[in-house]
Amino acid sequence: MDLLDFDQAELYFDEPISEEIEHLIAMAAANYGNEEAELMLLRANFIAPQHLTVLVALYRYYFYQHRLEDALLVAESALAVVGRRLGFPDTWQFLREVNVGAGVMRSMGLVRFYLMVLKAAGYINLRLGHFKAGKAMLEKLVELDSHDRIGGKALLDVLHQSMLNDSTRERDPRWTN
Repeated sequence: MDLLDFDQAELYFDEPISEEIEHLIAMAAANYGNEEAELMLLRANFIAPQHLTVLVALYRYYFYQHRLEDALLVAESALAVVGRRLGFPDTWQFLREVNVGAGVMRSMGLVRFYLMVLKAAGYINLRLGHFKAGKAMLEKLVELDSHDRIGGKALLDVLHQSMLNDSTRERDPRWTN
């Protein structure tokens, strides 16, 4: 299965959205530097907590504000929402290729979205220093995305190289001073 095949794939932003939610997101964007922006996004999330456009807007707000813990919470919420829609196991750790195949029959766009959120959550975990969790998420992504269409392998390669460099430094007397 080619995860880059966008033909006839519904994307998260194709989902209908109410005028009120659309207005709140637009106002949050217009007020981006102010604390009102977060309040508008939280209100949108309160009204439509399972709408993917709302979750993406809230995630991006937190991510670009460097509030990674909050961004991770939103990513985990998005995984749960999309996972339920696709009939995936309750947690990503139990996700298997057969689940992904069944999910593709429902929506290729949502499967791709789920895997991209898994990658984002893995990356954020690494940034927060949660190396075990981040590595596990990226390994699961690479396991499920055998052609590396989502790009998880590059992040894993960087992590492995970083770990290799750290262990080399520990053994190299030039790095002990």
